[in-house]
Amino acid sequence: MGQRWDMKTFMKGASILTISAIIVKILSAVYRVPYQNLVGDKGFYIYQQVYPFVGIFIIWTSYGFAVAVSKLLASSRSDGQAKAVMRVAFTYLLLLSIAFFMILRRFAPFFAEAMGDPQLVSLVKVSAYTVLLMPFLAVFKGSFQADGQMVPVAVSGVGEQAIRVMIVLVGTWIAVTSGASLYKAGEIAMWGAVIGETAGVLILTLYFRRAFIGNTEKIQVWSTVKELTIISLSVSASSLILLLFQLVDSFTILNHLLAMGVEGQVAMAMKGVYDRGQPLVQMGILIATTLALAIVPLIAYHSSKKSGRGEIPFIRITYRTAFLFGWAAAVGLILVLPYVNEMLFETRDGSLTLMIFSSQIFWLSLILPLTAILQGAGKIKVPTLLLIAGFIIKIIGNDWFVPLLGVTGAALASNLGFVLVFVCLLTYFKKVWPVTLAPARFYGWLFLATVAMIAAVVPWMYLSEFILFVHLRSRLSATIIALTSVVLGTVIFLLIVLKARIMKEKEWYLLPFGKRLAKVQLRLNQRKGE
Repeated sequence: MGQRWDMKTFMKGASILTISAIIVKILSAVYRVPYQNLVGDKGFYIYQQVYPFVGIFIIWTSYGFAVAVSKLLASSRSDGQAKAVMRVAFTYLLLLSIAFFMILRRFAPFFAEAMGDPQLVSLVKVSAYTVLLMPFLAVFKGSFQADGQMVPVAVSGVGEQAIRVMIVLVGTWIAVTSGASLYKAGEIAMWGAVIGETAGVLILTLYFRRAFIGNTEKIQVWSTVKELTIISLSVSASSLILLLFQLVDSFTILNHLLAMGVEGQVAMAMKGVYDRGQPLVQMGILIATTLALAIVPLIAYHSSKKSGRGEIPFIRITYRTAFLFGWAAAVGLILVLPYVNEMLFETRDGSLTLMIFSSQIFWLSLILPLTAILQGAGKIKVPTLLLIAGFIIKIIGNDWFVPLLGVTGAALASNLGFVLVFVCLLTYFKKVWPVTLAPARFYGWLFLATVAMIAAVVPWMYLSEFILFVHLRSRLSATIIALTSVVLGTVIFLLIVLKARIMKEKEWYLLPFGKRLAKVQLRLNQRKGE
């Protein structure tokens, strides 16, 4: 059933999905910056309080359920059976989406009250409409993926996000300039998500050819429903974890700050400053997400083959690349954070909190690919349980640390949750594949490259701020310092890493961005006669 799969088709499809996923991730992170600039910290807080409701359903549907549907369709033995699976999946999701829609609409006042801000009711009610699109997105995307047709999935994903971003920014600008309230601006931003998702469904409909009607074979409905639920939740668990952590923050931070005696408007602005960390982390984990999408299909393909090199070389490359770039992104961002904060968000408020918040980049850069590799090998249960454990630690951590340290405590709780997940995940990973993922010299050279980067960037930042650009406007000065520091740090870090050859040239070539790095590494090491 569907088209015949071979390595070429497999890798082409994976590449198309990877490229579209990168574009979607960049759009998703980048639009938050102009949005915050338009509405300020309180307006950003309003949006971020309710966004997890929308985000969770979008990820669960467009990623988790789509994969679950595609797996069941791909394993169908006949066209009749495939149609039956689609019908069951659509009916189940339709009932599920109607139930969630009614819960969100009916209990919107309860959720808003539980978040500490009754004025969020209208935003929660609007977010409910995204849920109604779940069945269409999941079944359409799943059907295309089962047939190896990745172009419609990619076009839909990018189109959906682009339209959403456009509506959010244009609508918010109109709302703000016409003097509407920040809550009304937040409501318009939520409608952006609904309209974007609708556009995604319409794009898929244009491509869609397979019909629900026709003869179907008898299948076990409950076992299909059970399989759909388990696969969708486990596959999207690692992507959902960041949104679930945001959901915990939505229900706890403001309440704790108000209980501490912080005035309402101040508490909202503090939460808005804390939320500045979200787009920073999203951009920081971009390489890890790309790795999970690009290399994991290779691992799944090679682990299923009886002959050849097997999956181990690809696992090592994935781990080392995730470690290398996750570490560089986290340390680099922490170094320049006060300047990046002012460059993007107008002030340096909450820079210490955001430094701690940004540490998540490193842990997530390792968690996402490791989880994806285990899932590719059919190990789904343990990683999912570990992510749930991390979620519980985040809830407990917020209750302990926010009353003591304010929003900084919430950033600390997130890191604790992710550290626990990573340590347990790596321990389990080593039981499945008892191999050395990276030699000692890899960590040694990484440490030296980091020290060199810090030694170059810190004096440059001080020199720039207090001598070179002291006469410039504060935000312009911060922008120049941030950008030049990033370039300086990146060049020094990469030169040392490439000179040390902690990754071989052929390993760089496997990465979506690796060809140029491989060429630079060859040039740097030519004198050695290699």
